[in-house]
Amino acid sequence: MAESVSGQAYGGRGNAPLSQAAPFRDPRTFVPHAYEERAVDLGEISMNYAEAGSKASPALLLIPGQTESWWGYEKAMALLAKDFHVFAVDLRGQGRSSWTPGRYTLDNMGNDLVRFISVVVQRPVISSGCSSGGLLSAWLSAFALPGQLRGAVWEDPPFFASETRPLVGQSIKQAIGPLFRLNSVYLGDQWRVGDWEGLRKAAASDPSPFLRMLPLPPAPPQNLREYDPEWGRAFWEGTVAASCPHETLLAQVKVPVLFTHHARRVIPETGNLLGALSDLQAAKVRELVAAAGAPIEYVSLPDAAHAMHFADPERFTRVVSDWARRLPAS
Repeated sequence: MAESVSGQAYGGRGNAPLSQAAPFRDPRTFVPHAYEERAVDLGEISMNYAEAGSKASPALLLIPGQTESWWGYEKAMALLAKDFHVFAVDLRGQGRSSWTPGRYTLDNMGNDLVRFISVVVQRPVISSGCSSGGLLSAWLSAFALPGQLRGAVWEDPPFFASETRPLVGQSIKQAIGPLFRLNSVYLGDQWRVGDWEGLRKAAASDPSPFLRMLPLPPAPPQNLREYDPEWGRAFWEGTVAASCPHETLLAQVKVPVLFTHHARRVIPETGNLLGALSDLQAAKVRELVAAAGAPIEYVSLPDAAHAMHFADPERFTRVVSDWARRLPAS
């Protein structure tokens, strides 16, 4: 087995919890996947990742959304590997990467990715992130080191709708935020509470329309077992973007962007948003990026699932690959 940059390679196997820490049992147990997993020491964190494709192909960095580990891209990677050298990562607080209590911010996570590109990818790359990962793909398009990024894909990112005081439109309180609030209460930071059944009961009676449409399974799914619920609390309380308001980020985008906008609906009676961001918010995103002088291609896909890369990897691959072919050579 090849050695990783940090001298550790996982091979996609291993069932033992990473740690046992009173008063809770660490929920992280792992299952095999199709690609070898590796770890790289980035200073503050160890970042887990997998890769596919030829080193002779253009580099593509896949950034999962909140509650998602790298393997949410597993099927898409097999398709993308025909045209790209693919890297899929676990962000801090997710998957096998380090959990960092009190340190979940866009700036910290964005700088993790800057280091990953510098240490592991080592050449210009296209970033593609979904949901919160889309926010981080946007962060890179504004703040990555010069020459690191060729372009950025923003797959249904929750611009403004994941902030507590957005510039326009619904806040996180009117979108997915109530789920993050309940996770914080019933699961707790680093799963220190772990009351899954209590979470299910509370979600079933919560007034949020999002929660009423999303019944929770009898047991925590694998992706949540690999996720630190403090992530969600950072969004609910607004600390994740406190040092990086979305309008500040968008005004500094420097590379070509593909912005895909998926299923969304605003409930007329309440104004609640079902989806990542509203049409009003998407329009403001395009306005700010255009004012920054960066090319932005907006693709409305109202029939697409939020995580299109997982639900329809063939369509995701086609959309990303067609756009990437039109980018200038690195």
